[in-house]
Amino acid sequence: MREFFLLASALALASCQEAPQPDAPPQAPTPPPLATESGSAETTAPTGGARQVTEETDTFVFDYSYPQAAGDQPELAKWLDNQLQERRDALALSAARDKEEARDNGFPFNKYSSNTEWEVVADLPGWLSLSAEISTYTGGAHPNYGFDSMVWDEERNIPLEPIAFFTSPDALDAVLGQELCDQLNEERAKRRGEPVQEGSDDLFDACVAISEPNLLLGSSGGQKFDRIGVKIAPYIAGPWVEGSYEFTFSMTPEMLETVRPEYREIFAVGK
Repeated sequence: MREFFLLASALALASCQEAPQPDAPPQAPTPPPLATESGSAETTAPTGGARQVTEETDTFVFDYSYPQAAGDQPELAKWLDNQLQERRDALALSAARDKEEARDNGFPFNKYSSNTEWEVVADLPGWLSLSAEISTYTGGAHPNYGFDSMVWDEERNIPLEPIAFFTSPDALDAVLGQELCDQLNEERAKRRGEPVQEGSDDLFDACVAISEPNLLLGSSGGQKFDRIGVKIAPYIAGPWVEGSYEFTFSMTPEMLETVRPEYREIFAVGK
């Protein structure tokens, strides 16, 4: 999936520990496991297959949630739980390291944070389309946020990027790009109080290619994908103060022609 944030982690699982060798290189600290005891900093609120995890320590605040429709599918729940653990561990390690560095250099340290919230976009027979809003804070003037999206193939138990359903980003951009640009410029003008200058050298006045934002596959009737959502995070189409941009487009015959043949039967022209 195309994500606004790239969070790396090293998660080591072992059934036993070996005695360290004298010449062994120093190991990175292992983050503590998610707390699960009653009264701990973490709270898990299971409602059916849904999951919501909140953990707060002296260095970070971590939130991660996904809906029942996702949790009711064991392989998808496992995939999301693995992502949850990786993001939590990466946050814990970076927060601990940077807090120590800030202390050594006499700088104040504000708690880091990570929040991921998955939601259902469309639940079709054999397919579950999801989107997530992700926000992080790792120092600086304000948090950053962006989006993620995916479609779960229930038959193969694998996640797919929405753009993977089309022959290529360029093919979809050729039929949708100008309409996206027109609607984006119309919304930019409302927020800025002036129209976008044609031919401007400002990157925040440029059109946004389909490959840049997050795409979402939606459905008006719950049987076929007949809508395409576009979520554009800050700094892609405008400065931070303008916020994100979101648009929804009904599938047209021209868009349908760009769908890969093997997926054509699960798409339809929007009404």
